[in-house]
Amino acid sequence: MDRKLSSTKALDPWIAAWLAHQRALGRGYEQEERVLQHMRRFVANIPASDLDQGNFDLWCRSFQHLSSTTRRMRQLIVRKFCLYRQRSEPDCFAPNPLYFVRWSPYRNPVIIAPEQIARMCVAADHLAPQPGSPLLPQVMRLAIVILYTAGLRRGELVRLTLEDVEIQTGVLRIRASKFHKARTVPLSPDASAELRRYWHHRLAPPLDTRGHAPLLCHGQGPGRGYTGTGMGQAINRLFMTAQIVDSEGRRPRVHDVRHSFAVEALMRWYREGADVQSSLPKLAMYMGHVSIVSTAHYLHFVPALQEIASDRFQAACGAIIKEPTT
Repeated sequence: MDRKLSSTKALDPWIAAWLAHQRALGRGYEQEERVLQHMRRFVANIPASDLDQGNFDLWCRSFQHLSSTTRRMRQLIVRKFCLYRQRSEPDCFAPNPLYFVRWSPYRNPVIIAPEQIARMCVAADHLAPQPGSPLLPQVMRLAIVILYTAGLRRGELVRLTLEDVEIQTGVLRIRASKFHKARTVPLSPDASAELRRYWHHRLAPPLDTRGHAPLLCHGQGPGRGYTGTGMGQAINRLFMTAQIVDSEGRRPRVHDVRHSFAVEALMRWYREGADVQSSLPKLAMYMGHVSIVSTAHYLHFVPALQEIASDRFQAACGAIIKEPTT
């Protein structure tokens, strides 16, 4: 074993104990484990045997190139770990959050219109298959369709396996989702048709067709699926190729597709004359939210929605409201 990596004996048992404690409460804590192991390796390579203010500051400087939100998230993870340790070792170091980087201001999402999604699908069709990714055009087209019509999170999409798909009914089984909530997601008829077209290519040899193989495969070898980062980069390239921007020239982020799905669902209900309030719990369940409070974060009152809602109000109450007389 590397002497440096074995020198962090003060940190190792506490990291293991904290992760075990949190996981006993039903939490995954994979991200927290990655952050703590990154911090542990950094401290060991200084080398130092334990965490203190000096090497914590050095560790924070090692990822200054990341966004302020990501940097603060990492700092808060280490602080929570240190506070857990302080319950038994009151004198151990815990970073002061007053000196952490600030959160980035909230950025309003770019709501993507159906015609823009159509342009992205065309751009995906024109992608050239790669030696390491023979289904690149088909994969990216299906990824865009499912993200936009089913509102999946990017991680949920890339974790889908062949056995998670009921191809005849067009139903997806989402496992190990956020908040540990598994769910089934029925696709729309058009999205189901897209899935069946992709399925024909996906099951062709020599691709891996075992049940646990990824639905969106990245290569011919076993288990060659996309990572969340890789899928995000590929979708961002499609945003650029299809020139997807809003009226202010802002390009969307990958998660904005999920926002766009929710807004489009709301507009569809208004057009159909549905009871929107009673439909919101259904949307929350479909999107994998704990409650409609989380879903409300995705419901933006964009101009197109405002116009539809105003027309509906006019049709229902226009005869009651009289123009003021002069």
